[in-house]
Amino acid sequence: MIYKTLIRPWLFRQDPEVSHEYVSSLLETAQESSILKNLTGALCNYRDRRLEIKLFGLDFPNPVGLAAGFDKNAHLTQMMPLLGFGFIEIGTVTRKAQQGNPKPRLFRLPEDAALINRLGFNNDGADALAARLQRAEKAPVPLGINIGKNKDTSVDDALQDYLYSFAQLFLYGDYFVINVSSPNTPELRKLQEKERLSELLGALSKLNTELASEGATHERPILVKIAPDLSWAQLDDVLTVITDRRISGVIATNTTIQRAGLRTSGEIVNEAGGLSGAPLAQRSNEIIAYIAKHTQRKLPIIGVGGVFTVEDALAKLRAGASLIQIYTGLIYEGPMIVKRINRDLVKKIKRARVKHIGELIENERDRI
Repeated sequence: MIYKTLIRPWLFRQDPEVSHEYVSSLLETAQESSILKNLTGALCNYRDRRLEIKLFGLDFPNPVGLAAGFDKNAHLTQMMPLLGFGFIEIGTVTRKAQQGNPKPRLFRLPEDAALINRLGFNNDGADALAARLQRAEKAPVPLGINIGKNKDTSVDDALQDYLYSFAQLFLYGDYFVINVSSPNTPELRKLQEKERLSELLGALSKLNTELASEGATHERPILVKIAPDLSWAQLDDVLTVITDRRISGVIATNTTIQRAGLRTSGEIVNEAGGLSGAPLAQRSNEIIAYIAKHTQRKLPIIGVGGVFTVEDALAKLRAGASLIQIYTGLIYEGPMIVKRINRDLVKKIKRARVKHIGELIENERDRI
């Protein structure tokens, strides 16, 4: 494959963040060309009605989405769907623009097919993002907006950051993700504590209703993105709050601060930040399965963490996820990853002699 033999080795010789900016710039340039857009869609976008999913009142052309972090500032909302993604999530967005943590802040662990990042919510801010989305053509797939607090906002004052960003971006998101689980913003994970989370989600739910009423539109689905490092007791508290506040769903999971079992040696494994990629897959699946079991599969889950192949995707769907997301897999596998996974899902649908991915997932779950 050209990506793995030629392109990836060249990209991996560069600083990870420089490579990311270079690739993003190329994609943004291609987005301005109808010829390149059509070519990308023809090569990378795989469509089959058997993959279509309806969730949160939204229509997803397939279950494979782009996780937050790749397109933080919504520059690629037309291009990423052409790579085959069934939905895309932008952000994390904060109330005010911020540069994030000092560089270097992104590290590759090729032996583990993993990344460590401590980017720290570097983004243009809610106002700039709202202006960009207002000017842009609407994304052809569901668009999620992931919001968080600024680094210099105390955890006690974080509520206002979330409310401001939610209000500014309300008209442009098909769903919203409340990020309370990144390890790279001081005290952010304290917002997963029961009382703080209940206050935050209660206020956002109220604002959601008010904004929908004022704009004569519908409320936006709100999801909570959780950490993989929660204890089962802590997770129980989170699920209680999510249920009580009638939140639409959960994203499981964010990056982990754990480093056990890595093949990579040396100081790089001790770099501060969140670990993503293959080492996260098992823990992510365990949390998905736990949530599904303890909510009787009534709480929709978007599974993320270590998806590289169709088997990785099926493991999450089998555990209880309704949709999945990819980020690190895209870095290691290249732009054809979504097409491969969706094409292989259709092959499995055919082999199982069922008519839809929903039936395939149910069959897979029955095997557990």
